Amino acid sequence: MIRHYLFPTVALLVLAIASTVSAQRPAATPAPTRPVAQPPQTAAATGDALPISKVAVVQGDMFLDEKTGINKFTSTLKKLNGEFQRQKDEITQMQTRATALDGEINKLRDAPAGTPIDQRSLQGKIDQLEQLKKDIQRKAEDAQLAYNRRQQELFSPIEEEVRRGLEAFAKARGITVIIDAGRVPLLYADTSIDVTRAFIADFNSKNPVAAAAATTPPE
Repeated sequence: MIRHYLFPTVALLVLAIASTVSAQRPAATPAPTRPVAQPPQTAAATGDALPISKVAVVQGDMFLDEKTGINKFTSTLKKLNGEFQRQKDEITQMQTRATALDGEINKLRDAPAGTPIDQRSLQGKIDQLEQLKKDIQRKAEDAQLAYNRRQQELFSPIEEEVRRGLEAFAKARGITVIIDAGRVPLLYADTSIDVTRAFIADFNSKNPVAAAAATTPPE
């Protein structure tokens, strides 16, 4: 993002300054006495200290990896999915029933010509299937909303822990900027500045899941 906006702006400013100097130069005048060249002012001379920055990169998506990611994320996701397993099973059973009904309806419709068909029974199955589809959609939408709310409740505190952990990790190593490469497009970043695995290992060692789970009441 910075490269897309900063570099063109700098180039335009340089061109504008060059054009102004060219326009203000007299067409034919004696060359003025050249003044004594002054050394450029340094940061020390102006009293402005130049910042010394150390940039690092993390792959935020790797935090959620089930095997090599942050253990608290993995265990909390399992807890969340466990809480909604019953709703998931109910919806799956309803979908199985809907598939079976659809097959029964198609079988009656595709019966050979002349085969007697109970139209009332067929229409009953069609109505039942339509109602089942509506029930599935409603139940799935309700479950998804509840899942999203619960996900926010469970993960928000962990995300804050990770944010504080990253801040402490950076300060302890003199890092002034950490960029999440999964959210900010990078044209190039050397692998030597990727601290993802180092941070995950550091965070997991300081935030063991077993200790956190001990304080969590059973479902």
